[in-house]
Amino acid sequence: MQNIRIAYSIDEAAEFTGIGRNTLRKLIEWKKLPVLKVGRKLLIRGDTLEAFLRLNEGRDLRDQNVVRGIDLYSE
Repeated sequence: MQNIRIAYSIDEAAEFTGIGRNTLRKLIEWKKLPVLKVGRKLLIRGDTLEAFLRLNEGRDLRDQNVVRGIDLYSE
């Protein structure tokens, strides 16, 4: 059985996706990837992370102009 995570820290999300920590931090700074802030810790919901990856498949995540952000209010 697969262990399903509700949320990931930056380090955990980097390990899970293979995206570098600095790139994830940039995506958050650019407001492309929404997070939940708990104190100083940033958490990324697992379903949000998967949706972000699907939305940006084939795009260069280091280029702010081509990365598509997740709209949490579209649902």
